[in-house]
Amino acid sequence: MTEPCDLSAVEARRLIGLKKLSPVELLESCLRRISEVNPTLNAIVAMDEKGAREAAKAAEQAVMRGDDLDLLHGLPLGIKDLQATGGLRTTWGSLIYKDHVPERDEDTVANLRDKGAIILAKTNTPEFGAGANTKNRVYGATGNPFDPVKTCGGSSGGSAVALATGMVPLATGSDYGGSLRTPASFCGVSGFRPSPGVVPGPERSSALCPFPVNGPMGRTIADLHLLLKAQIDIDKRDPFSNDDSLRIPEELPLIDLGSLRVAISTDLGCSPIDQDIRRVFGEKVSTFRHVFAETQDRDPDLGPVHDVFEILRGVYFVGAHRERLEKHRDLLGPNVIDNTERGLKWTAADIAWANVEQSKIYRRFLGFFDEVDVLICPAASVSPFPHEQLTVTEINGEPMPTYMRWLAITYGLTTAIPAAATIPCGLDHLGMPFGIQVVGPNGSDALVLSVAHALEQLLAENPATARPIPDLAKLRKA
Repeated sequence: MTEPCDLSAVEARRLIGLKKLSPVELLESCLRRISEVNPTLNAIVAMDEKGAREAAKAAEQAVMRGDDLDLLHGLPLGIKDLQATGGLRTTWGSLIYKDHVPERDEDTVANLRDKGAIILAKTNTPEFGAGANTKNRVYGATGNPFDPVKTCGGSSGGSAVALATGMVPLATGSDYGGSLRTPASFCGVSGFRPSPGVVPGPERSSALCPFPVNGPMGRTIADLHLLLKAQIDIDKRDPFSNDDSLRIPEELPLIDLGSLRVAISTDLGCSPIDQDIRRVFGEKVSTFRHVFAETQDRDPDLGPVHDVFEILRGVYFVGAHRERLEKHRDLLGPNVIDNTERGLKWTAADIAWANVEQSKIYRRFLGFFDEVDVLICPAASVSPFPHEQLTVTEINGEPMPTYMRWLAITYGLTTAIPAAATIPCGLDHLGMPFGIQVVGPNGSDALVLSVAHALEQLLAENPATARPIPDLAKLRKA
């Protein structure tokens, strides 16, 4: 991996500023990589080659004139296909919008374009982001870069695959029940679920729900931190937007891992975990737990988290998709139908109970961090499975009661409203990427990013925990 597209986003941006790397050269390298491996993986589902080439040429001219360059100047960007892009097909993975081309960027995308990013492509996602297996009836399935017949996770799966294989240096994602964290884990890259409002979401259908957030993805924490700095903003159309976003540091500070009190949890006290994944997590943790000042094998108290999450997710889906269910049921996939129909069954008493219990979970979670600085846990409960299989139906012989239950290791945390980073941690027992979550309470974004960055660098020193790299030659041949 020696092409310009394999450079880290941070390094590529540095070289552009030194006139040592042309934005045109970088873009053409990304386009070559897409042509080589995307036919096998199906991560990139729409492209604006002409517009990207024009933007890259303009970016090159700005460099040569000596203009002041913005944060993402000249960096090609993948945009998850849940975000509207002006002049570039945006489908939300749904047959309802299979031919939709927006007239303008949504504001979150326009901000990135204003920061110098070159909007190159849309990345695949399950329909409306529902489900952790990136496949839909518009574009089909996205394969895992380490085994294309397996899932890359979801719903930001296309972004994770594009990053892992060097198709783009940066990509956007979003997270509700683990949509950033699961694909990052399955593909060997990094993802960050920020606290609500750090990256505004003015397009959310239910503005008062703090569970869905936009966030950055990169091959490393340093890379996604670069994108995050361009994403942060204050936008009062998002009621959670506030000046907490301005506390994201310009540079990731050096943090001494040896000063930290860390809780280690294999299953959060509530999540089904495959027995082999449980063993792998224990083996990985044993290689680095000694570096901290204190480690506690300890679970947060998430109470009746499964029922709380199911009810509140169902209510969110009713708000977002009830009209679509009534008018376009034949065009919708099973996950959207299932979630919406579940939501329609809940009573006002059920919803009130779930809101009260979620508030208790949130407050207990805040209290948990009075005694520890961060929590470390797995980022996925199973190894990547064949993408022909829509979801995980059983773990350790135990049937999963809903299509979401295998994601409790991520949605359990969502219910507590955390800041959470996923970083690669080598390979699992089947030779597939394995990731861990570094988690803190709402508002701890700077700390979580700093700890994840320092831990990522430590893990990189050990071949057993370093970020895995996909076999590009094998993908080209496939």
